Amino acid sequence: MDNRRRTYSVAEAKTHMSEMLDRAEKGEKVVITRRGAPVVQLAPIASATPGIDFARLRALRAGMPKAKTSAARLVRKMRDEKY
Repeated sequence: MDNRRRTYSVAEAKTHMSEMLDRAEKGEKVVITRRGAPVVQLAPIASATPGIDFARLRALRAGMPKAKTSAARLVRKMRDEKY
């Protein structure tokens, strides 16, 4: 069993906050106590943005028509025409 600390007093939390945040981000339960009683538990926040669905992105790109003009040529044309 992992014997790293999971409980810190308020005073210890002030000293070890970076370590505690790293551990909580990795999913470990980290508790802060006041006068020996647990008062706060640190936990990671669920990601608000979902990961990229590469299969869906590939399917989208496969359904798009091929460009008739290269991107470099299009940019040069826009530059020369000043938009």
